[in-house]
Amino acid sequence: MRGRLRAGLRALMLAVALAAVPVSAQQLGLAQGEILTISSDRLFSESAFGKRIQNEIEVEGQALASENRKMEAELTAEERDLTDKRKGMAPEEFRKLADAFNEKVQVIRKTQDTKARALAQKGDAARKQFFEAARPVLAELMQEAGAGVILERSSVFLSANSTDITDIAIERIDAIIGTGE
Repeated sequence: MRGRLRAGLRALMLAVALAAVPVSAQQLGLAQGEILTISSDRLFSESAFGKRIQNEIEVEGQALASENRKMEAELTAEERDLTDKRKGMAPEEFRKLADAFNEKVQVIRKTQDTKARALAQKGDAARKQFFEAARPVLAELMQEAGAGVILERSSVFLSANSTDITDIAIERIDAIIGTGE
């Protein structure tokens, strides 16, 4: 009698354990397994947060490019004017103007390069901020699927599509952090 009770209790515990974990993961469309995959590039670029950042950087980048074209046109005109004045100037006077022009060009180039680097750094900082905010969501997905690790999909040689959680992660991250504003 005691053996049957133990066997029945074990069977009941096993059934409860098996029913509890897979159902929630399956209902969520998650694969059950030790390993999940994700495309971090897609996760960022297709999220509301990533789209906002990409749009901001694109707008700022276009403004910077426009500013660069305007400055280039102004410097080209100034260089042409300087070249035209050269004929009627003493070499020492021309050298002073040419040196001043070259210094101006270097300052402008350095300033514009600094702006371009700042724009790239803004993108890098936003990406870092996004992944810090996404980490709890990804940890929750791991826990729900019973996984021990999430690997970058592009680093995996071969896997079933069911291990890729990118789409569900985007949905959840959008629901929690939205555009991040």
